[in-house]
Amino acid sequence: MTVRPDKSVVVRAPLHASLGDIRDFVSRRAAWIAKVWREFDSRPPNLSQSYGSGATFLFQGRGYALTVVRGAAESVVLRGDSLVVAAPDELDALNIRRLIDTWYRDQALSIFREREIECHRRMEAEGFPLPPIVIRLMKSRWGSYSYRTGRITLNLNLIKALPACLDYVIIHELCHVKLRHHGPDFWRFVARYVPNHAGLRKQLNRIG
Repeated sequence: MTVRPDKSVVVRAPLHASLGDIRDFVSRRAAWIAKVWREFDSRPPNLSQSYGSGATFLFQGRGYALTVVRGAAESVVLRGDSLVVAAPDELDALNIRRLIDTWYRDQALSIFREREIECHRRMEAEGFPLPPIVIRLMKSRWGSYSYRTGRITLNLNLIKALPACLDYVIIHELCHVKLRHHGPDFWRFVARYVPNHAGLRKQLNRIG
């Protein structure tokens, strides 16, 4: 039995094994499976990335296979299940990374602001202004709120997360406009707008 990083469980059994025997085998190891799942949840995000053809790139929670083609100009587009990178000349890994990083940032500039406006609208009863957004890569945090500048900083890698995870981080930081701590009152405040915030945090931990 193997537990994969995406939390799926693979069981290899003899052909003569019955389905009941396999279920019993898995049930007896349920505590071990739960322990491995908790270990995966506690790991920091793995940000290593291959830039070879067929490599998977995440965008808003969905994986796309990299396809590199010749084109009249440099471009990055989603086409079906592929992330298509085009350029007039042959691309090496550094140039592919440059183009994809720029594309990620362009998408984040548009999507993050749009989602912040929507999240702020959901919280309009709280009566605080819409903070400006700063986007940058962050090693250990998904977002932060500055009481000095009144700005929200969002991790660029959130563009890879499910939209619900992005909304959670934005609402989390908007909640800090009113509360400067992570005490019980803060989490009750967050839960008012994101009841499943604990599950979304676990999903964020699995972003690669």
